[in-house]
Amino acid sequence: MPIDAAAALAAPPRSTEIAWERKDVLLYHLGVGAGAGLPPTDRDELRYTYEKNLQVLPSFATVAGGGLAKAGGFQQPGIDVELAKVLHGGQRIALHRPLPPAGRAVLENSVAAVHDKGKAAVIVIRGQASDGDGPLWTSDTEIFVRDAGGFGGERGSTARFPAPDRDPDWTVDRPTRPDQALLYRLSGDWNPLHADPDFAKLAGFDQPILHGLCSYGITLKALVDTLLDGDATRVEEYSTRFAGVFFPGETMRVRIWEDVTAATADGRRRLVVNAVSAERNAPVLTDTVLTYR
Repeated sequence: MPIDAAAALAAPPRSTEIAWERKDVLLYHLGVGAGAGLPPTDRDELRYTYEKNLQVLPSFATVAGGGLAKAGGFQQPGIDVELAKVLHGGQRIALHRPLPPAGRAVLENSVAAVHDKGKAAVIVIRGQASDGDGPLWTSDTEIFVRDAGGFGGERGSTARFPAPDRDPDWTVDRPTRPDQALLYRLSGDWNPLHADPDFAKLAGFDQPILHGLCSYGITLKALVDTLLDGDATRVEEYSTRFAGVFFPGETMRVRIWEDVTAATADGRRRLVVNAVSAERNAPVLTDTVLTYR
């Protein structure tokens, strides 16, 4: 069934109640590498791994209460695609205020854009979460669907944030565990591609690969710890484009440039980032931008 862009864009948002507890946040943080590389009881790491004074990485919003899957996943009105042809193309989160360690919210998902790239289609699903105190976050999940283009829609544009033509201002290495994907999937992404060697071979990989959103979280934690004094509440927006695979047990090398042209009068600043597998020098995240105070 071809994509019906008009129907997808006109459909009302799907509303879902979600909830999370401290243990969900703690498990997510362990899944993106908290507690590794330093003594587990290091005070800086305990901000992520101990319920006392617990802070929440903004990337937790991608899995809170079941994440996108809780509201129907990629199957939205006007869109009927084969999951085997779906790739996670990019992710953006805008924070309206710091995420609480435990809470309940209403998540509304809708199709914000449908682009016809010729042979492929790109679908942007927007999630907006609010609780009794108002908006919490807005997320844009960009889905790339092979062999789903040609339906006559607008091509759209792709945001690009290339790294400056100079050496990084900071480079941070984050080793990962061989079982990192097995740990991260407990936060709700049960795709066998990240656990089952036989399934991974069918998909063309020698072994299971790490979730893109796990790489997204690992990189954000590296940025918060390195440049935001470990204070996750300073993050305002975080976006990326998934550029390649990463295997559990490899080292995530995070390259960071300060975008001095983006400083604003109200104190917001911006970092341009990319991440690669240090062992293979292969791209993992590109066009990555962190806006913070």
